[in-house]
Amino acid sequence: MPILRAVDKVPGGLMIIPLLLGVLFNTFAPGALEIGGFTQALFKDGAMAVIGLFLVCMGAQLPLKAAAPVAEKGFAILIGKLLAAVAVGLFAGFVMSGGTLWTLTPLAIVAAMSNSNTGLYAALTQEFGNKTDRGAVAVISLNDGPFLTLVVLGAAGMANIPLLSFVAVLAPVIIGFVLGNLDPEMRSFLKKGERLLIPFFAFPLGASISLPDVVEAGPPGILLGLFTVAFSGGGAVLLLWLVHVVRRRPKTRRNVISGAAESSTAGAAVATPAVVAAADPAYEALTNVATVQVAGSVVTTAVLTPIVTVLIHRWQTKRGVDPYQEYDDPALNGSSDDAAEELQTS
Repeated sequence: MPILRAVDKVPGGLMIIPLLLGVLFNTFAPGALEIGGFTQALFKDGAMAVIGLFLVCMGAQLPLKAAAPVAEKGFAILIGKLLAAVAVGLFAGFVMSGGTLWTLTPLAIVAAMSNSNTGLYAALTQEFGNKTDRGAVAVISLNDGPFLTLVVLGAAGMANIPLLSFVAVLAPVIIGFVLGNLDPEMRSFLKKGERLLIPFFAFPLGASISLPDVVEAGPPGILLGLFTVAFSGGGAVLLLWLVHVVRRRPKTRRNVISGAAESSTAGAAVATPAVVAAADPAYEALTNVATVQVAGSVVTTAVLTPIVTVLIHRWQTKRGVDPYQEYDDPALNGSSDDAAEELQTS
């Protein structure tokens, strides 16, 4: 039974299918995964630990010479996404009547649009991007959690910047980066983890979402998801493209697939409104509605972001843009045959 082959036919299927299975389990049989032991540890509570291991494996594949291209690409899509979130949030708060945009609060807009699903990004760039696309996750991980939302909204307590949380996110990537550059055999040993671990963190991520979340969020939550894909994803793509133009790269090397893969909302963003309200009581009254709106964006973007990424990939391909030929140095591009080689080896 060619299960893996069938999953690979779905764009981002290695991430999306296990995630959707997790959503279904959490919706119709939520207690089935909460029986303790290894079952609950892996399939319900294990997302963060597996993602941490995944980041170690991914970091090990980055050669030392990739540091500058990774930083350039990562900050381009991070800033592009953030600027779009700020623009739409400020428009809703200061231009629209009542301070909301079709019932979407600025809190929900900034929380959803400035955050991104790191796991989904990693899975999509693993399939459609090169090593610098995948390595950019070390930079875009900075938008995980409520920090950027607090900064944008001017919430109380901004002086207590949680720098330690940034270190905690980056540490696995740095550890892998060091190991891979110190020992080529360690790099080869960790390589298979990039692909192997994706479904094992996708399922528990899905198991934290339920279909009633989407129903409760209703049309505003879906609309917020559309805004996130169109505007924050569009902002990331646009700024990355402008960087290519400024750097005077040939048109066939202006790869923007990482910007498209960044057009999602992280599941962790669902907790952001409550965190913001804890820092600034002025937002307490908006917490519940903002939370369900962000939850709607999480699920909506989990479906739409892979589709948009595939469309951008096809658009690039028709114009001769190949992520695996973006740089002159093959060590920065990776190989489109990596996954196939791993399957043949196994």
